[in-house]
Amino acid sequence: MKQELINKFLVAVVVVSSAFIFQSCLDDDDNDYNLLVPNALVTVRPEGESFFLQLDDSTKLKPSNITASPYGKKQVRALANLTLSSTKADDYKPVVVNWMDSILTKKPVVTQGVEKDKELYGEDPIDIMNDWMTVCEDGYMTIHFAAYWGNTNVKHVVNLVSGTNPDNPYELVFRHDSKKDEKYVYRDGIVAFDLSGLPDTEGKKVKLKISWKSLQGDKTVEFSYCTRKD
Repeated sequence: MKQELINKFLVAVVVVSSAFIFQSCLDDDDNDYNLLVPNALVTVRPEGESFFLQLDDSTKLKPSNITASPYGKKQVRALANLTLSSTKADDYKPVVVNWMDSILTKKPVVTQGVEKDKELYGEDPIDIMNDWMTVCEDGYMTIHFAAYWGNTNVKHVVNLVSGTNPDNPYELVFRHDSKKDEKYVYRDGIVAFDLSGLPDTEGKKVKLKISWKSLQGDKTVEFSYCTRKD
């Protein structure tokens, strides 16, 4: 259970709000730390009555211990803990899913103009974490973020706003609406955005630029993006 899956898989601790979906009975030591943390970020992709996991733009994984997607026909991004399997899986890399937890997966919203965007989608400061969970791959922009929360159950809302630069459709703004929540605890979260609504890059890689208002001021970051080939 401690072997590396692919160099892509890194171990990190992340706070996730929803409960883990356990997909297998583990006979190993329950205290094995390696099984408690996510080591993969994947797209859960239905395929007929079955499904597979897309690791990055080119690597497909086939669970050997699950036959049907826990999310039905819905395609979502998910954090998972995976182990290489010896089961034959044709063109896929076989894996055992130890657990898997879906990530909030949504589409970008279209700008209504800067001032209207502030009103609709907020302008509260938020940090984008520079780690392996912030990644642009498989047609999705996945963002690991952090901000201040209060001591209540106020639901914060984050959005990725497209169309902010008429001359470049690949420039977007990440916005945070804290819903006037108090600022007591610095907490993190993760969200994925389906970029299929952006213009087709026609097989080429382009620069995807994201701007946001951080706790330290305005920031930007660029990612390499290519429209997913289905």
